[in-house]
Amino acid sequence: MNKLSSFIILVSLFLASCAPKSGNKVSTSPSVPVPPPTAGSNKAPQIPIPVGDVRKNAPAPGSAPKVQIGSAETFTLDNGLTVILVENHKLPKVSYRVFVDFDPVLEKDAAGYLDISGELLTKGTKTRTKSQIDTQVDFLGASLFSDANGVSASCLKKHSEKLLTIMSDVLLNPVFPQEELDKAKKRSESGLASQKDDANAIAGNVASILRYGKDHPYGEIMTVATLSNIKLEQITNHYKTYFKPNIAYLVITGDINRAEAERQAKQYFGKWEKGDVPIHKYGIPRPPEKTQVDFVHRAGAVQSVINITYPIDLQPGTPDVIRSRVANSLLGGYFNSRLNNNLREGHGWTYGAGSSLNPDKLVGMFNASASVRNAVTDSSIIEFLKEMRRLSEEKVSNDELQVVKNVMAGNFSRSLEEPGTVATFALNTARYRLPADYYEKYLEVLQNVTIEEVQAMSRKYIRTDKAHILVVGNRDDVADRLKQFSADGKVNFYDAYGNPVKMANTTLPVGLTAEQVIEDYLNAIGGRSKIVTIADMESKSVMQMRGPSFNLTTYQKGGNKILVEMSMNGQVMNKQLFDGQSGAQSAMGQVENLDEASLADMKEQAKICKEADYKTGGYKLNLKGMEDINGAMAFVIEVSRPDGQSTTEYYDTKTSLKLREVSMEQGPDGNPAIQTIDMSDYKEVSGVKMPHTLTVSGVFPVPFKVTVSEIKVNTGIKDEVFKL
Repeated sequence: MNKLSSFIILVSLFLASCAPKSGNKVSTSPSVPVPPPTAGSNKAPQIPIPVGDVRKNAPAPGSAPKVQIGSAETFTLDNGLTVILVENHKLPKVSYRVFVDFDPVLEKDAAGYLDISGELLTKGTKTRTKSQIDTQVDFLGASLFSDANGVSASCLKKHSEKLLTIMSDVLLNPVFPQEELDKAKKRSESGLASQKDDANAIAGNVASILRYGKDHPYGEIMTVATLSNIKLEQITNHYKTYFKPNIAYLVITGDINRAEAERQAKQYFGKWEKGDVPIHKYGIPRPPEKTQVDFVHRAGAVQSVINITYPIDLQPGTPDVIRSRVANSLLGGYFNSRLNNNLREGHGWTYGAGSSLNPDKLVGMFNASASVRNAVTDSSIIEFLKEMRRLSEEKVSNDELQVVKNVMAGNFSRSLEEPGTVATFALNTARYRLPADYYEKYLEVLQNVTIEEVQAMSRKYIRTDKAHILVVGNRDDVADRLKQFSADGKVNFYDAYGNPVKMANTTLPVGLTAEQVIEDYLNAIGGRSKIVTIADMESKSVMQMRGPSFNLTTYQKGGNKILVEMSMNGQVMNKQLFDGQSGAQSAMGQVENLDEASLADMKEQAKICKEADYKTGGYKLNLKGMEDINGAMAFVIEVSRPDGQSTTEYYDTKTSLKLREVSMEQGPDGNPAIQTIDMSDYKEVSGVKMPHTLTVSGVFPVPFKVTVSEIKVNTGIKDEVFKL
């Protein structure tokens, strides 16, 4: 039956009407596609430089300036708490940060409890409720935050004593209320639901698992299953075990002197009891022996998210850190990097391509990534690998190297404008036992990086022979073309949680056609003879989003008329209709005609059972294969509408019922997005089975569920209903 998704168009338009107009939209990526280069060219268009223009040649580099970072004083309390003071008297403000530096902890089947532990620190103490903490902090005009490693706070200097009273209470006397844990788990559950269909989130999770393995703290990810295992006992035990002053730092920044800092540290944190803390050792993750291709299937995806990634042995503070960052910046560390110039400017395949190379005291990592169209996924990987090899095989020019040094020096210098940067430098110096002048000599070391060192760092850390090439995308359109990049000629398949997927037997029955699958579906829901008896239909449903819920009422008649109303608390907020010839919508007192695309969608949704029209209505059907959908094997059919739009539909091989539809829709922000609608809870209405639960994901920031409460058929709906 009709998938009842006309309401999705309605909600999209409603949310779009509430969103900022395009002129005010803030975006982290360009809103206009990059034009392709001239045919036969793989270089970005060149802008002519006038003769004599000073931009023709880069200025000769000067000597590295002496960096005046500012002094950081350090002292230790009797309980072992290390205090780092950075004075800055420009503004009457002061900030505090308690950082508990425990070893990474394996969370196992309760992955996620460390982050939730940090979140709960500020949710109540032995003497203050969450509400009291929030009210008192707001009254001071201050800020107070917590995370897995401690607490941060800032305020005007005149309020510092009052703020420290609250901050120390939060740090030393948390009670971790059960109701707050329940709320935190609910929020995390919503976040996980939104990530389920987010290709970038999936790629990030699976890349972590591939790089480090699930038996390493960096390779653990929160799932619905691990979230359900989180209990208060784990959180309280973690706090009692690891939150000790002898492994912690108190960083104080701002308008405060040494004497004041010592007094405050002793008064508010001096009674914090020290204790022994477990030390953990983990095996060092290794890259694959040979490059392998890893794939996560995302049904209906029109883009592929590419990650080329592997662990590296790079410790903070070692001489290789700055040199390797220069090499990575050349490759993909800033906007004019080689990767971005190639894939974005040269080919127009992506909005942005980049790479990162990060040190870590346990294990570092390299990652290069981009999102590209299906058709150019393999071509993009070729260009990734080419640029990575070129940096190792060819020496960079002096001019290109100097530009990158200038960019890195500028970023470093700008960061010094923030007092917190100096505090972070001081904390890093203490945590990683860096030389006292490590940051003061940063620019000097940076400017002394040579062409030969860049090539040596590239050969050491930017490797194409021992990497995971991870792609999240449409298996049917992309996967086979990626075998060429794998040393063994195979593609390894994983699910969205990094679990290996054993490919089921997806051989289609001999002679089966898409038309037969659709006919089996029509018979399963009641048969054509029953379907044609439905002249009109009224359905009522509830759409539950994060926070509010909306009531939806849909009227359909004759297969060519439809009205959808969205209301809240009994008040109609939005209407959208098609009367057989024209369509319109009303929202917030404004009435406007539907655009061509929305009108075409409304015509489609007006059909009481669109699948019954597939045979004679000008549709084109393509039986693409079989696929597992939530544990059920389903036939996959690509349906092309007469207007050229297409959807991918999934029909249970056993019950013949439709399980899912995937289509490309316009999201509330105006950008295209993959919409997935899962259908379940089929119930019979006047002899015809109809889905009563629909789960919609992909278009909106978080998935939502639509529950149908009532369907009435053949009640004699008047034509007047379909007029605004």
